[in-house]
Amino acid sequence: MTKHFTRTRVATAVAGIALALGAGQAFGSAFALQTQNASGLGHAYAGGAAAAEDVSTIFYNPAGLVRLQKTEVVMSANVICPSAKFQDNASKAALYQPLGGTGGEAGGCAVVPNLYVGVPFTDKWSFGLGINAPFGLETEYDSDWLGRFQAIKSKLETINVNPVLSWEPTRNFTIGAGVSWQKLKAEITKNADYAALFASQVPGLVQAGKVSPADAPTLVGSAYGLQSAVKITGDDDSWGWNAGVLWQVTPQTRIGAAYRSAIKYTATGTIEFTNPTVANLGPLPPSLAPYGAAIVNGVNANPLLANGPITASIKMPETANLSIYSELNKEWDVMADLQYTGWSSIQQFQVVRDTGAVAGGYTWNFRNTWRVSAGVNYHYSEKLIFRGGIAYDQTPTNDTDRTPGLPDNNRTWLAAGVHYHFSDQWQVDLAYAHEFIQSPSIDQNGGNAALYGLINGSIKEQVNIVGAQVKYVFK
Repeated sequence: MTKHFTRTRVATAVAGIALALGAGQAFGSAFALQTQNASGLGHAYAGGAAAAEDVSTIFYNPAGLVRLQKTEVVMSANVICPSAKFQDNASKAALYQPLGGTGGEAGGCAVVPNLYVGVPFTDKWSFGLGINAPFGLETEYDSDWLGRFQAIKSKLETINVNPVLSWEPTRNFTIGAGVSWQKLKAEITKNADYAALFASQVPGLVQAGKVSPADAPTLVGSAYGLQSAVKITGDDDSWGWNAGVLWQVTPQTRIGAAYRSAIKYTATGTIEFTNPTVANLGPLPPSLAPYGAAIVNGVNANPLLANGPITASIKMPETANLSIYSELNKEWDVMADLQYTGWSSIQQFQVVRDTGAVAGGYTWNFRNTWRVSAGVNYHYSEKLIFRGGIAYDQTPTNDTDRTPGLPDNNRTWLAAGVHYHFSDQWQVDLAYAHEFIQSPSIDQNGGNAALYGLINGSIKEQVNIVGAQVKYVFK
C-alpha cells in the first residue's frame, strides 16, 4: 500500500531545525558526539543499530527505516554540560613569562539539536533525511592561564545532512544506505611568547656594540610578559556515506549492523596575530628606547607572526556498530551495542601556510577505540516506558600526547529516561545521562618548553546531558 504524507508540513519542520543547528557543540569522547537523539540517551545509546524505535534510526542504522509504517518526524535536542578544571602539579612558565593561573572552568553548556524525517512510499521502500551534528568540541580556558601558549579556545562544529533509502528484500531482513554531506568549522586561539622573540634579538645588538652587556637585562626586561594573541579559523565541506542491515531473528529479537564512513577535510582559513606595539614596552632610558622600538618593529615584521591564509587537513574516523534488541516479554526490552571507531586516522593536526611553512599544530597519535553499552526498557503501561542504560567509552588519546584543548579520557555513562505515548500522533522522550571521566593527566610542552611552557597536572572532568524529543506520526 502506498503511504501519503503532508509535504508542506514536513518541509517546514526540516527548515526550522536546520536553522537551529547553528548552535555550538561540546565535546564527547575525543570530539565524537553520540547524542543524535534523546530516545536513545535514556539507555546510553545501547542497541542503536537494532532498536529502530523511531525515525532517528537514519543515523544509527538506515536499514531500520523501512520498519516504520507511516511518515514521521523526530525533533530532539540535548543540552550537554561538560566540566573541565585543571589541577596544577609541576607546571613551568614559558621564557620571560609569569606562570599564570589554572584556567578556570574550561567547559560550558551547549545545545545539540537534530531532526529526522522518514517517508515510507511503498511497503518495501522508505526514504529518510537526517540533519545532525556528529562531531563537536569546545573547551575554553582563561586567557591568562598557565597553558595559554598551547591552547585557550578549541572549537569544532559540524553539520551533517544525511538522506537515506531503506529496502526490505525479504520479510525479516532489511538494508539501508545513504550519503552524508558534512560542513566543518574550526577555531583555535592561543598566545605566542612575544617576550622570548624580543629577547632573542638583544644578543645581536650587544655583539654589534650598540647595547652594553650591562644594559641588556634592562632591554630584555622591558618586554617581560608580552604576548601575541593568535587566532586560527578554517572551514570545509565533504562527503561520506553510511549503510546498515537489520535482521529480525525472531518476532522478539533483531540484530543490526551499521557502518559510517570516514570523511576527509582540507579546511582553508586564516591565521591572525595581534601583536604588542612599542607602547606596550616597559619604561626604558632614553639611550635604550630607540633599540626597543627597533626590536618591536623587527619582531612584528617576522614571518612567524604574519597574518595569512592557511590550510589544515583532518580525516574524521569511520565507525561500525553491532547491536541486539530483544523483547523479553510485554514489560521488558533489553539491548546492547558494540561500537568501533577508527580514530587512528588522526595522528597529527598541522596548520600550514600557503608558503608551505608549518604555522603550528598538534601531534595526537590517536588509537582506535571501542564503546560497549547495555540498556533496558520497562513498559509500565501502554503509554509509559522507563529506560535505563550503562556504557563504557574508550578514549583515543594517550598520556604522552594529550593536549589541553582535547583533555579526554575513558568514560563511563549512566543514563535514565522516560517515554510517553500521548496519542497515535504524538510521543515524547525525556532523558538524562552522567559521564564519569577518569581524570586525564597532562604533561605537555608543545615541543619547546621555552616557548610554550610546561603544562603538568591533571584535569577533573564530568559531563551531564539532558535530552528532550518529540515524535510526530502523520495520519
